[in-house]
Amino acid sequence: MPGFEFFGEAEKQQVQDVLDNGILMRYGFDGMRQGHWKAKTLEQALARRMQTQHAHVVSSGTAALTVALASAGVGAGDEVILPTFTFVASFESVLALGAIPILVDVDDTLTLHPSAVEAAITERTRAVMVVHMCGSMANLEALQAICSKKDLLLIEDACQAIGGAYKGKPLGSIGDIGCFSFDFVKTITCGEGGALITNNTTFYENAHKYSDHGHDHMGNDRGAEAHPFLGYNFRISELNAAVGCAQIQRLDEFIAIQQKHYTILREGLAAVEGMTFRTVPEGGEENYSFLNFFLPTETLAKKAHQALGAEGIDGCFYWYDNNWHYYREWEHLRNKKSLGDLPQEVVEQLPDYHTTDFAISDNWVGRTISCLIKLGWTEEDVHQRATKMVAVIKGCI
Repeated sequence: MPGFEFFGEAEKQQVQDVLDNGILMRYGFDGMRQGHWKAKTLEQALARRMQTQHAHVVSSGTAALTVALASAGVGAGDEVILPTFTFVASFESVLALGAIPILVDVDDTLTLHPSAVEAAITERTRAVMVVHMCGSMANLEALQAICSKKDLLLIEDACQAIGGAYKGKPLGSIGDIGCFSFDFVKTITCGEGGALITNNTTFYENAHKYSDHGHDHMGNDRGAEAHPFLGYNFRISELNAAVGCAQIQRLDEFIAIQQKHYTILREGLAAVEGMTFRTVPEGGEENYSFLNFFLPTETLAKKAHQALGAEGIDGCFYWYDNNWHYYREWEHLRNKKSLGDLPQEVVEQLPDYHTTDFAISDNWVGRTISCLIKLGWTEEDVHQRATKMVAVIKGCI
């Protein structure tokens, strides 16, 4: 990753089609666009690849999460369980609906700890949002069992894991709704964009309406369309969708390249005594966008990360101190900082994340280093990188 490394003639042609046609909006102008429907084409390709009945593309991964929750009926005062290790968009989408993000620990998969999820369920819990961080997945079988037992929605945030699979099913297709991001640094990109997939026709119908001001999209006269409920504007443009039309055709190509580079790097790093690798649940296959490994202590992980950077080895991340991806630096959430007044439900129900004990998460994330897997590396580049990383990390232990 990311897909922009391999922009080429296919992406240029798709975008040029839109510019030549002149219709940049995904809805309306039926006669003028002469059969060009890039967003619809991307949706059809995504649904086929993800083996779902429905796909709907929107303006971002954050929009996809927000639309997914809203389409499934999540609203003010509902609690949504999500992990301490994610991207801020996960809890932002929950708060946007007046719902309550309930953070719980991650385990050695670096995703939701099923026992922590079960312990966090209350009478207000409406959904579990599992986040497939850094290209791999949680124990989805256990989470499905919990959600089924408690009659909860299972929302898959697969924004960092498109192309991965669990027990033969594409990630995103396993829960009630799955979400993807197509931003500039994702495995496939639209520049900006996102999508949700589902087999639930009601959720899909809600989604395409909600993301377009509540338009029902009946008939071919946009001005005459009804509005069965309130909605907002989360539309993708035809220009962004056009890039995605080219990129999705290359998804399997990109995954294969990532797997090759990931495997070389992992085999090289296996020589480091005391290093262990992230657990991938049985039956799971990563999308190989990151190689994630644990060092014996938090101190060693910090030292190794700093040493890797000092040696010019880019693309290595220490999430424990990261502002965007780990709860420790989410001061705006802990302090309930907003430009305006927050909904009363949020003020009253949001846990005090200044005092919550996430020692289990700290144990795993504090010892984790993640290495981005790039598409543009040559095989020689990857071997050299592995050799250099082994030398640097061994020098720190």
